[in-house]
Amino acid sequence: MQQEAPGGEALEVWIDQDLCTGDGICAQYAPEVFELDIDGLAYVKGADEALLQDPGASVPVPLPLLTDVVDSARECPGECIHVRRVSDSVEVFGPEAG
Repeated sequence: MQQEAPGGEALEVWIDQDLCTGDGICAQYAPEVFELDIDGLAYVKGADEALLQDPGASVPVPLPLLTDVVDSARECPGECIHVRRVSDSVEVFGPEAG
């Protein structure tokens, strides 16, 4: 089920592992969405709690966790967390947000 941000837009999040520094800030902010793997990098978690390790794998941003996910993107030292609109793939939070 897609969750919508204020304004009615469904959002999704993904992590660029090539830029991940492994600090784990994202997993501290939103452990329901992010987790560090044995390789020391962060990944998004699927509905079944499994880590999605395919490059560019994304998951819907649960509305109750929107603030935590956005804070993760803002605080990430690797600037590798991307939050985008599902409808047009435009990044709304993260390093490429306008």
